[in-house]
Amino acid sequence: MPIHVVGGGLAGSEAAWQIAQAGLEVVLHEMRPVRKTDAHQTDGLAELVCSNSFRSDDSEQNAVGLIHHELRQLGSLIMSAADANQVPAGSALAVDRDGFSEAVTKALETHPNITIDRKEVAGLPPQEWDHVIVATGPLTSPALSEAILSRSGEDSLAFFDAIAPIVHFDSVDLSKAWFQSRYDKVGPGGTGKDYLNCPMDKDQYEAFIDALLSGETADFKEWEANTPYFDGCLPIEIMASRGRETLRHGPMKPMGLTNAHNPDVKAYAVVQLRQDNALGTLYNMVGFQTKLKYGAQADIFRMIPGLENAQFARLGGLHRNTFLNSPKVLDKTLRLKADPRLRFAGQITGCEGYVESASVGCIAGLFSVLEARGQEVVSPPETTAMGALLGHITEGHISRDEGAGKPKSFQPMNVNFGLFPPVEAPNKDEDGKRLKGKDKARAKKRALTDRAKVDFAEWQARLGLQKAAAE
Repeated sequence: MPIHVVGGGLAGSEAAWQIAQAGLEVVLHEMRPVRKTDAHQTDGLAELVCSNSFRSDDSEQNAVGLIHHELRQLGSLIMSAADANQVPAGSALAVDRDGFSEAVTKALETHPNITIDRKEVAGLPPQEWDHVIVATGPLTSPALSEAILSRSGEDSLAFFDAIAPIVHFDSVDLSKAWFQSRYDKVGPGGTGKDYLNCPMDKDQYEAFIDALLSGETADFKEWEANTPYFDGCLPIEIMASRGRETLRHGPMKPMGLTNAHNPDVKAYAVVQLRQDNALGTLYNMVGFQTKLKYGAQADIFRMIPGLENAQFARLGGLHRNTFLNSPKVLDKTLRLKADPRLRFAGQITGCEGYVESASVGCIAGLFSVLEARGQEVVSPPETTAMGALLGHITEGHISRDEGAGKPKSFQPMNVNFGLFPPVEAPNKDEDGKRLKGKDKARAKKRALTDRAKVDFAEWQARLGLQKAAAE
């Protein structure tokens, strides 16, 4: 029996390729051009809807570049097509989007183990399909979304994606910020010191509001324009526009907090950051979802005391999306707990970015191959880029209720070093001189990537996953 892959984007294309290269039959289902979407322009497979950049290709200093490396080690079709259609972009890997899609489409159409079915899978895949990968992305058709929703047992899929910035913990100035929960409350699993707090005096707050109101915002895409704002996840600049005091009576209220560094002075406003992953390496800016452009976000949010040198794992945004509450509904091998014959891949699982989608498609394809062969399904180590991203999707993210009517805390994420377990990095250079600043940061990143490459190679060898070049 063939393995069915639903969706011909980057994740579905990579999953189909990995399965076919392993010698198994695949049916790749893509509804375009029979049924179009609001974002796609062609009927090509792996069409790049937004940017043509795959971001950094530096596998020694960047988590995205590291995931490039891991995909190449597995003979990724997506990376092969990207490399063959590269355009100048400095240290980034950018591609000719038409040439890239044409290369992927041709490779899949001519592969002897792949059949492409240009029809919509309207509703849940038929029961006779024993192994299915659903890789339909954020533009999953309404019929399939409703079917997945019904089978998963969830109240809703997320159709409106509210994203707040995420900061690397080690870039926060703890001489200004302090740990405390509001009124020192100890919640489930808490200690009473579960939030990082950044104080503002009145002048700092007023300057911050001025910057928010004058900051340049990104426009909705045409197909997002009619998506309404929800009161539970309004962009911070929209809240500020409703009155200068709105934020300090909302997400920036100072009540119940005492500055550990200056307990006799009451803050006029406080920005809170909440731990965002189990490792404690990432912190989410509470209530700071935004449509500000990225450059404006970085400049404005670094006005906050304690965040002057903040490094962002992810900046904020607000847009339509469709993704699963994956830590709740998927198992560690991306199967739907309520129906294990269905495995999910790509953006619908809660990853962001082209190569992240392709990597989850790659993993899903390999998992399906191992399962079909009766082999043990073993995930990449969490110390690798693929393993760290998979951990975020299936178990690494802290999931809790934010209150009645508000979304769960699980949100889509790009791969970044904040998802990796800590590593021991050298403190001195080859001459014995103590490392500082950028040199220290580079040494840490190099230690993370060196460890990842060794662990990935060992995992690949253990499972007998040979590197097979995409042709």
